[in-house]
Amino acid sequence: MIMKYELVIGLETHVELNTNSKIFCSCGGHSAANEPNDCVCPACSGMPGMLPVMNKRVVELAVTAGLMLNCEISRYTTFDKKNYYYPDLPCAYQITQLNHPICTNGIVHLKTSEGERDVRIKQIHMEEDAGKLVHAGKASYVDFNRTSVPLIEIVTQPDFRSAEEVLVYLNKLKSMFRSGGISECEEGAMRCDVNISVRPEGSEEFGVRSEIKNMSSFEAIERAIRYEAQRHMDALEFETEELVQETRRFDDVSGKTFAMRNKETEADYRYFPDANLMPIIIDDEWLEQIKAAKPEAVDEKAEAYREAGISEKEIDMLIHNHTVSKLLDDVVAMGCDAKNTAGWILTDCVGILRKSGKVLGDLEITAEDLAAIIKMVDSGDINRPSGRKILAAVLEEGADPVKYCKENGLDSKVDTATIEAIMDRIFSENAQAIADYKNGKVKAKQSLFGACMKELKNTGDTAVIRELLEKKLENI
Repeated sequence: MIMKYELVIGLETHVELNTNSKIFCSCGGHSAANEPNDCVCPACSGMPGMLPVMNKRVVELAVTAGLMLNCEISRYTTFDKKNYYYPDLPCAYQITQLNHPICTNGIVHLKTSEGERDVRIKQIHMEEDAGKLVHAGKASYVDFNRTSVPLIEIVTQPDFRSAEEVLVYLNKLKSMFRSGGISECEEGAMRCDVNISVRPEGSEEFGVRSEIKNMSSFEAIERAIRYEAQRHMDALEFETEELVQETRRFDDVSGKTFAMRNKETEADYRYFPDANLMPIIIDDEWLEQIKAAKPEAVDEKAEAYREAGISEKEIDMLIHNHTVSKLLDDVVAMGCDAKNTAGWILTDCVGILRKSGKVLGDLEITAEDLAAIIKMVDSGDINRPSGRKILAAVLEEGADPVKYCKENGLDSKVDTATIEAIMDRIFSENAQAIADYKNGKVKAKQSLFGACMKELKNTGDTAVIRELLEKKLENI
């Protein structure tokens, strides 16, 4: 009889922060670099005698992240040195937080196909990133641009029980941190270490743990979890191998994990307090300032969209794209209806983008321009087809919406006499459609309406045109 097993997963998620400079020096952040080693100074390259200077913005972003994850904020926080030698670590130690992390004891609520679960956050700590090794043939090069770029590491308790829960959690973090201006979380700026073990269902004891290091693709994370879970279950059920606590890497081509080294413990890193950095004290005034600047929580934003009548599918698209969500909020702040605006963004804009091979993330339009188009349609100055034409011109050519409308005669306020004159000509040129209508063919009326709209170049108030058409058809 094959035993049932339970998957146990904990995550360590490293998130690169949106700052203008590194954590301990004035060099620009990682995105400021253009060439290898062009964003490096004596401090972040580990030159003797150079001392770190704390970036205040890093603390504020770390606290904001903690507040968004319902953490306790440490009023007294310190830095420690994590000692290990690797070519991309110029000081042979990493400045991080072990003894007094910035945030502790958080909670993230998840909803999955299996139900709801709370995942506990053990801690969030600040640290500096390492450099990057570039391998070219037989040679390896070191790029220090990423050295000392500020990170936060979010460490969970082993509360995940499926790959789906992990992906829901990571997507929620991504949405939160983008909306909060903490990080863009693009691939490489959000990296994950997955700690995974398997135990018999109902057991309270943890199994042998493997850590899959440094994963940035959500798809790869899911594949790695599924492979590693099966490897552990096969080892327990069929004794295919002896499980040992170790660090592993995931190979994207084969879809398998491979051993790298035995899993290190805290003792291996010889942590000790960093005497070059003073403790950080977060007083009431500073904490209140950070709280006041904290953005609306993703769950609260989703509920506000729900109350505005926006569909669940649209909400999911909006909260996972900070730029688009902000565009919607800004347009609504200018007096436009939220549900209607969501339709313009997620249907009309996406349709236009798709024609040129682009996606929603490529959307570039100002809130002022989109609001102007929506207001022209809502006020009856133009009809919806004309609004789409103007929107396409704005997205594809960068046109001014009001100016484009006037220059191309898209104003819907066409006088009745002009419409009636066009209808007279349409009727005289479409004798067969008139005869079909008299014989009860309803589609003939739509054909006549379409001909009128084509002649009017899709301008004019469609309600007025339909009313005039009905009257004219009644009198034939």
